[in-house]
Order: sequence, then C-alpha cells, then structure tokens
Amino acid sequence: MGFRAEHDSLGRVEVPAGVLYGAHTVRALANFAVSGTTLRERPSFIAALGHVKAAAARANAGCGVLDEPLAGAITAAAREVARGEHDGQFPIDVVQGGGGTSVNMNANEVVANRANEILGGVRGSYDPVDPTRHVNRSQSTNDVYPTALALATVTVGRAALTGIAGLASALSAKAAAGGALERLARTCLRDAVPTTVAATHRGHAHAVGRTSAALARSLDELLAVPLGATAVGTGIGSPVGYRERVLALLAEESGLAVTGAGDLADALSNLDAYVDVAAQVVRVAIVTGKIAADLRLLSSGPVGGIGELRLPAVQVGSSIMPGKINPVMPELMLQIGYEAQGMFTIVEAAAAGGELDLNVMEPVIAKHLLGSLHDLGKACALFATRCVEGLEWNEARLAANLAGSLGPLIEPSA
Repeated sequence: MGFRAEHDSLGRVEVPAGVLYGAHTVRALANFAVSGTTLRERPSFIAALGHVKAAAARANAGCGVLDEPLAGAITAAAREVARGEHDGQFPIDVVQGGGGTSVNMNANEVVANRANEILGGVRGSYDPVDPTRHVNRSQSTNDVYPTALALATVTVGRAALTGIAGLASALSAKAAAGGALERLARTCLRDAVPTTVAATHRGHAHAVGRTSAALARSLDELLAVPLGATAVGTGIGSPVGYRERVLALLAEESGLAVTGAGDLADALSNLDAYVDVAAQVVRVAIVTGKIAADLRLLSSGPVGGIGELRLPAVQVGSSIMPGKINPVMPELMLQIGYEAQGMFTIVEAAAAGGELDLNVMEPVIAKHLLGSLHDLGKACALFATRCVEGLEWNEARLAANLAGSLGPLIEPSA
C-alpha cells in the first residue's frame, strides 16, 4: 500500500500510507516487538485513552486554549477510538520502555489523523491538528497513562466481577437445591462428621462473594486519577482551572465516577493500589481454585475414587481410554489461579521498581493485571455454566460413605 514520509526529532520515518498512526508508533513497533501482546488485545485500555483525549479536548476548549473547531474534531475522533472503531490502529506491544510514552503517542497520532480527516485533511499531514500541540494539549504521558490504566482496570475488573457473581449465584442455587441431603465431611483427608450438601455449597458461595466484594473495593480506589498532573505532578503546561474541568468531563465521557487523586506526586510515583487489586484477584482465584479442587476430588473415580459427585461431561477425556471423562472445568479454574499468582508477583515487582518522581513500570502491569482480570472473570462464568450448574451428587455413594460414620449430623451455623 506504499509509504508516506514523516519526521520526528530523530529524523525521517517511513509510515505505511493507509494507517492512522504515525512516526512514533512505527519506531515503537521496531523497538518493543517482544511479547506479541499488543494494545489491540487490550481494547478497554484503548477505550480509556479515547475517553481521556475527548475529555482533554473539551477541557482545553473550555479553558480557551484550543480552538472550538479543532476541539470538536479531536473529540469526535477520540470518541471513535473509545467506541473501538480504530482498535486495529494500536499495534504496538503492551510491554515497553518509556513509561508508556509510545502508547500515549500512538493515541495522539491516531486521533490527530482521524481529526484531520474529519476536517477534510489527509493522513500524515498533521494539519490543522497536530498530535502533540493539539491532541496532547495540557497533558503528559505522566498523567495520561496512569489515568487510562486506572479506567481500563476498573472496566475490566467490573466485567470480571459479573462473571464471579454468576459463579456465586450458581453455588447458592446448588445450596438451595441440596435440602437435607447429607455428606461425610472430611478433615486431614480422613472421615470426620456428617454435614449437608447445602452447607457445603453455601460456604462456597459465601467465600466467592466475600472475596469478590474485597476486589470491588480495591477497584473503586483506582477511580481517584491523576489527570491534570502533567509532568511529575506539577501541572505544567495546563491552564488555570483545567484539572477540575477535565476530571468532570472524564467522568462524563467514561461513565465512571472518577475523582482527582489526593496528592499528584504520590499518584505518579506509587503504584501500590495496583498491588492491592492484584492481591484481591489472587484471593478470588485461591477461593475459586479450592472449590474447583474440592469438586474434582469428590468426583474422583468414579469407581476407584470418592465418587460422591458427578460433574457434567463436557469434554472427551482420553484418546486411548474409551469413556473416560476428565474434570476439565475444575482443572481450568486451578490453572487460572496459578496464572493469577504469577501476575501478582509481576505487579508487586513493578510497583517496587519505580524510582524518584515517576514509576515507569506500568506497562507490564497493563499486560498482566488486565489479562488476569479478564481471564478470571471468563473462567468463573464458564465454571458456573459448564460445571457447577450441572453437577449432581451421587446419593447412593453419599449414603454408603456415611454408613460407617457414628457422628451426629452437625449443621454449621449460618
């Protein structure tokens, strides 16, 4: 499709003629082609960038530092980005050096080129809309990137909470259906006293609900964003009244109840809030993984194991043993939990890896935390619909295993 020539402070860059991105993005494509996980695979992050750019353009116009026609075109283009209409124009690797500067510039270039098209111009001309002088007006990567990451994490996290809530509901329904059906409880993998199926699933549901509530609280803390901080929290380059205006407009554009960070220097240099979110993801993953492991163990056999549970047959279990059905959904949940624990290690290291006035390790958090939240939510939803909802207790095996127990029925207190 040919190329167009663009120039930056390092010199000439050949940019594919048909794309909306520009020179900075092309350099980033060469420099950071490592993990293969690109921005287009984090659409919530791209949408958040669109919200930030739209809010900034409107705030700049309101403050009188950006002409209304340019602001209108930038806002329209940024909203297209927020709606996902240009996700393919964000090809760079999520993990990169520079604290996310290439992400911010990718967004600036896409919005600028699209805004110029809206105004009747052509891609690559940056006339009348320039990526830095207009789209990035009153902003810095220092405040744009952490703001967009916060919005994306909340968005992906809340979607994950929906999947987690579905699992809690499925477990509650199983508790309600359990009635007075008894099962033999076990401690230290030895026979204990009788309990009920209802109590077992009720405990499962409570654990999922309790940990997901903690995750929801940690996500809410991210809504105090540093937009308006510009470089290292100084607000340099932004007009009087900009920060208050842009925060209100960001809430309007994103639909999220964003507020301003309490201290801008703190907000740019410390990422401990993400450590909290990551920790709560791990808590949910540990609880759901334990439930999955317990169901897997109770369904073992079915002849030579405990065999008290029958899990839905959703996958052929063997290429050589006819009729074998494996507990694939519990095993999926366990592996999602392993990934979550690895994610936490990365997020913790990234938060500790910042120095002085800016933590530039946010890109690796964007890759792994957003990915883990997405995967946990999807896995919980699948575990609910393809395992928990269809599981059945084997009443004959429950009775046989209870027959040798001399302990009285003990119903755990609610």
